[in-house]
Amino acid sequence: MSDTDYLLGVNQSEFERLQFQHSVWRSNTNAFFDRLGIGEGWNCLDVGAGPGFVSFDLRERVGEKGSVTALEPSSLFLNWFSEQIQQKKWTNVNMINGMAEEIELPQQQFDLIFVRWVIAFVPQPEKFLINLLSSLKPNGIIAFQDYYYEGLSLFPKGGAFDGMADIVRAYYQAGGGDPYITGKIPAWFRKYNLSMIDFTPHTFAGGPESAIMEWAHRFFSTHIQHMVEKQVMTHLQGDAMLTDWLEHRKNPDTIFFSPIVVDIAGRK
Repeated sequence: MSDTDYLLGVNQSEFERLQFQHSVWRSNTNAFFDRLGIGEGWNCLDVGAGPGFVSFDLRERVGEKGSVTALEPSSLFLNWFSEQIQQKKWTNVNMINGMAEEIELPQQQFDLIFVRWVIAFVPQPEKFLINLLSSLKPNGIIAFQDYYYEGLSLFPKGGAFDGMADIVRAYYQAGGGDPYITGKIPAWFRKYNLSMIDFTPHTFAGGPESAIMEWAHRFFSTHIQHMVEKQVMTHLQGDAMLTDWLEHRKNPDTIFFSPIVVDIAGRK
């Protein structure tokens, strides 16, 4: 995958959006890690690691006795990640430049494979899963955080933004992805003899000054134009939705509800 193939882009703006996104959802991800019992000495694979924000958190958990490998197709993100590793003088954090569904991974290597906001963008998600499973140790855990893309809304309702959930789903599908991917993963776990150990949905909500609404703003203020370019909506629709969003941002009584994010984990 080249940097231009990723639906949401690989650039400085996306780097900053991902960094803020991690700050908003980090407590949720850490609570997931707590439930899974990730600790010292684990060998972890962070799939679609981006700039490595989750990899840093995993390294803090596994310590010197464990390891973290970041798998990421973007050279831009990996270059930044490499600089951070060198500054921290970590010798047990590794990088692989490639795509999970194509690269040959070491067999039965990892105690944890973690995949956050990646599989929803993958055109062949079952192939993606199969390739990862071969590198999971017996009794190892594969864990996903991704969307079941319902729930996205603004209150008060009645404006153009009411149709945004449908547009975002079409946007994912235009890039070969699946906005309902988390609904399919349990069936794949059964098919490949994984025991489900966690299935927990989450949604955040907040007003114009909240971190969750700022997270959404950083997405919509950029990607509404991209959605128009992908022809999942017209210029007029895009202008109306952005105007409605910005008007809600000015209203202190506005509440933004995030789409549903699901934590899913299976044991081999």
